[in-house]
Amino acid sequence: MMDEASTSQTTKRASRAINLRIREDLRSLIDRAARAQGKTRSDFMIDAARRAAEDALLNQTLVLVDAETYAHFLEVLDKPTTNEGYRRLMAASKPWKT
Repeated sequence: MMDEASTSQTTKRASRAINLRIREDLRSLIDRAARAQGKTRSDFMIDAARRAAEDALLNQTLVLVDAETYAHFLEVLDKPTTNEGYRRLMAASKPWKT
């Protein structure tokens, strides 16, 4: 017989369905990636979603700066890229588009 604490933990860990509508090309891409890692589609998607959720939460950083520093930051961001390495990177074929 389970005690109250065990029942509570079992309930908290129960899985629930998430239904998604997805384009066929994306489903195929996900299936290929899942097979490459030896995972089911569900396991692959759960792992990817968990990592993305953790990254999204960990990347929430507040940086406080004075007005001059912020203006400089925006100026740097607005400058067009002139780096040849960046141009090559953007022109390279994308492995997920094969």
